[in-house]
Amino acid sequence: MNKPSGIDLAARSRARRRALQALYAWQMSGSNMGKVIEQFRHEQDMEVADEEYFEDLLRGVERHVKELDEGMKPFVDREVDQIDPIERAALRLGAYELKFRPDVPYRVVINEAVEVTKRFGADHGHSYVNGVLDKLATHWRTAEKRS
Repeated sequence: MNKPSGIDLAARSRARRRALQALYAWQMSGSNMGKVIEQFRHEQDMEVADEEYFEDLLRGVERHVKELDEGMKPFVDREVDQIDPIERAALRLGAYELKFRPDVPYRVVINEAVEVTKRFGADHGHSYVNGVLDKLATHWRTAEKRS
């Protein structure tokens, strides 16, 4: 796959990892998203992450969380707030990218969500995330999935 010009894919992956952790913190603490972003911005590995993408992911999830959760509802087996917090964070990040970042191929969205869930989630959480996001991609990115 060709890399879009000017995009550092490794920095984006690091941004997603940090965004997952920040989103987890936001979900668990109920803190203001701006405060969470500031806390994470000062951590060492943010120097090698795509900070702009990191903030876009978090602000986007915050702004659209109800819409994202509603979109996932038909594809989850319980209420969204009952899903493991790491899996919920990965699902929300992936759902945001599927819905609002058409510049990111759906396969990349799903793969990245699966990888961060493997790294931070429960043993088989990545399978759940994969299944839900694949169904969501079929729903939100029908044309792209057919090609």
